[in-house]
Order: sequence, then C-alpha cells, then structure tokens
Amino acid sequence: MAPTKDAEPPLHILFFPFLLPGHLIPMADMAALFAARGVRCTVLTTPVQASTIRSVVDRANGSSAAGTPMSISVVPFPDVGLPMAAQSGRDLATSRDYHDRFLQTVELLREPFCRFLSDHHADIDAVVSDSLFHWSAHATAEHGLPRIAFLATSMFARACTDTVLRSNVFESCSDDHGAVVSLPGLPHRVEQRRSQMMDPAKRPHEWAMFQLIHAADRSSYGELFNSFRVLEPGYAEHYRATQLRRRAWLVGPVALASGSLEDVASRGAVAGALSPDAAVCLRWLDAKLASSVVYVSFGTMTNFSPEQMRELARGLDLSGKNFVWVIAKGSTAASSDPSTPDGFPTANRGYIVRGWAPQVLILNHPAVGGFVTHCGWNSTLEAVSAGVPMVTWPRYADQFYNEKLVVEVLGVGVGVGAEDYASCLETHRVIAGEAIAESIRRVMGEEGDGAAMRKKAKELGVMPRGAVEKGGSSYDDVGQLMEELIARRSSVGCTADG
Repeated sequence: MAPTKDAEPPLHILFFPFLLPGHLIPMADMAALFAARGVRCTVLTTPVQASTIRSVVDRANGSSAAGTPMSISVVPFPDVGLPMAAQSGRDLATSRDYHDRFLQTVELLREPFCRFLSDHHADIDAVVSDSLFHWSAHATAEHGLPRIAFLATSMFARACTDTVLRSNVFESCSDDHGAVVSLPGLPHRVEQRRSQMMDPAKRPHEWAMFQLIHAADRSSYGELFNSFRVLEPGYAEHYRATQLRRRAWLVGPVALASGSLEDVASRGAVAGALSPDAAVCLRWLDAKLASSVVYVSFGTMTNFSPEQMRELARGLDLSGKNFVWVIAKGSTAASSDPSTPDGFPTANRGYIVRGWAPQVLILNHPAVGGFVTHCGWNSTLEAVSAGVPMVTWPRYADQFYNEKLVVEVLGVGVGVGAEDYASCLETHRVIAGEAIAESIRRVMGEEGDGAAMRKKAKELGVMPRGAVEKGGSSYDDVGQLMEELIARRSSVGCTADG
C-alpha cells in the first residue's frame, strides 16, 4: 500500500452503519480494520448502538501502533416512539409495531447524516454507508465524496439478486408455489424455488425498496463485502470483470482482525451483557466429547411459532445428539421453557441459553460438531471460520441464497427443507421434527456425506485467518482501496489547485 505523504493527514473515512446488530457490528469491525492500517475512522451512529460497539473502538485505539484514532460521533435516535430496549433491535421479531417503527429510522436518519456531512465534508475522504441508506449515495455526491456501499451479505447473494433484478426471471416462470426459477449468467448453475425468493407480485413495496437500494449501490463508487475470495469462488471476478463491471473489495472476515476469540465474544450484547447462562454453557461444553454437540441458534430476528418450537425440540430429541440451543430475548419462547415432549433431554444431552450467547466461542469449542442456523451472513461466516458444517434453515432476506452457497457451492451443509420466504412476523410452514433430526444426523454422522462435509468444513476453516493476514486476499483488498482513495484525493487536490 502506498502511504500518504508525511505532510498529508491520514485518510479519513466516515462509517455509517444501519442500527441492527447484524449490520452495526461488522461495520464497526471493518472500521477497526482500516484504523489498524493507518486510516482515521469515524463511526456515525445513535446512543444505544454506540454503547454496543464501544469495546470495538476502545480495543482498536488501544492496539493501534500508528495511534490513529477510531472515534464515534453520536446523533439522537429518531423519535419513533420506541423504548430503549427496542432501540437496540430487541423485540422486533415479535412486535409488528416495533418492527415498523424501527424501519422508519432508515429515512429519519437522513437529516442528521446530511447535517454531519455539511459540517465535516472537507475533512472526509470517503463514506462507507449501509446499503439500506440508499439516499446516502445522493447526499455524499452533493459534497463531492465517494460513497462506498456496505453489503451485510455474501457476494454470492448479491450477484444472485443482481441477476434477478436485471433479467426479469419471474416473467418466464409459473406463479406456482413450487415453480423453479433459474438465475442466468452466474459462475455456478443456480436454481431457486419461487417461494424462496422475494416475489414482486406478492411484495410490491419491498420490491420497490429493493430496486431503490440496488440503483443507489450501482451509482456508488464501489461496494465492500465482509467475505474473502476463496469462500466465494469466481464471484469477485464475476462482479468486477463481467457485465457488472463494478468496484468491489472483499475484506473479511473482519471479526478475525478485531482481536482474540474472547475479545469478540460479547460483541452485540448491549454494554457487554451476555446471558447469565453463557459461562455455564462453556463449562458444560468442556465436559463433552469432541464434535459431539450441535449448536442451535437463529440470530435476533427469527421467531418460531409454538408448534415449530415443539417440532424443533422433538427433532433435537430424535437426533440423539448433544446440543446447545440459544433462545434469543424477545422471542415468544424466551420467557419460558419451550413446549417440549416428555423426557426432553435438557438435563444431560442439552443446554438452553436464553439471551445473547458468545457464539464465536461456542462455534470454536472442540465439542461443537455442527450448527443449525438461519443462514444470516454473519453466522454463516463465523461457522466457516470455525470449520463447523451447517444444518441450514433460511427464513427470508439473503438467507436462501446463503444456503445455496453453503450446501451446493461449498458442500459444507445440509438443508432442513425450508421453502417459504417470510419475515419473522409472518407465518412459516412448520418443519417436522423428523426432518430436523435427519439433517442433524447427516451433518454429524461419522460416515458418508457427513464425514465429507466435516472434512471440507475443516479445510475451509483454516483459510479465513490467512485472508486477513499480511499477504492475504482481504489484506490486499484493504490496501487496494486505500491506494485508490489516496490517488483520488491527490487527483481532486490537483483539480482544485488548477
């Protein structure tokens, strides 16, 4: 990387994350990654979110050899009538009112963002903003600043959605629930059930927002991904060199550059407030044999019906495997035990964690041999980094595409058979306990495809660390973006002088 001249100040990048933990935390980690390379980084966010990422900022400033500060600038949380707990993203999976109010913040943060840019644009070299803030592309352009979109998903999922938008794939497809949609022009053959996709005929308002976000990202300077090249074979080249011809940098997994496993274990818990079950859970795992435990967690934005909770409990029982089951705060089952059949093996074979679990520590524990996941990108990336194969259970958003990457492209997972794209507040088809148990047994089996999946997962698990270390592909992409921004600064300066 070409350093800035001694007389010049370091690059200054403004990071503007969406407020949910799944977007906020990786962007904070990404800012810490750039700060470690000598970039001055400012994260613009709201008070509760600032407390959530404070440890990331403090650690980055404490370990920076260059002494480059990473700072937080705070703007008020938009007045949409949410209590403090819901401002962190909690309870959104069970309350339609809270969910809808929270989404209003996307538009209401425009005014404080624009005001901050107006006051500080002369001191900023680039803005990294979440793709959900589609209006930030125009706001940054007004001040002559490059906007780099942060996509809290895989490059594979992004390439798939780009194809869906450009190719009108639904026009030639039956509207039958089980109709198969082919996505053309991708490095791999990708087919998806129509029921697993955002359907413009059924979700016109979401589709319109989807198109706005996509158009804003296409008009931006480039896009940043929390991923690495080996994980998504062919997709970096597809994105940059085919008809897309878009700037893209894969700089992840960003959490690996943010400290030890213990350092990142409590990220996302407000003020570091892990579940009181967490420490006991880790001791419980210590007493289990290697690769004998399946970890079950669906993030903070998944909510199961009581019937599905019973079937999940039954599936864990039928699998015959040890398990750790995380039930997030705010879910319908968080305040009491899930409805379970008689003899449910929580005493010896299972351990339930209520609240925020130290997922990175659990996945990296030698006792864990499989992960039942909703395929959110952060969870998927953490499982890959830990070398743990997955039982995939996507629900909505990018999750079905991430499942396709895990199961069909990488070969490190088995699906439970989820077929319906629906949010946490909508009805999902119930997956039977037998299907859940069978998928768990396949992933954790000692023979056949289970052994092959575990071998692939272990081989893949050694690659993320190398990607972020000096000489790795993600390390190089960080340097490449910095060089481009330095060159752009010099070019703009020469134009202004002329």
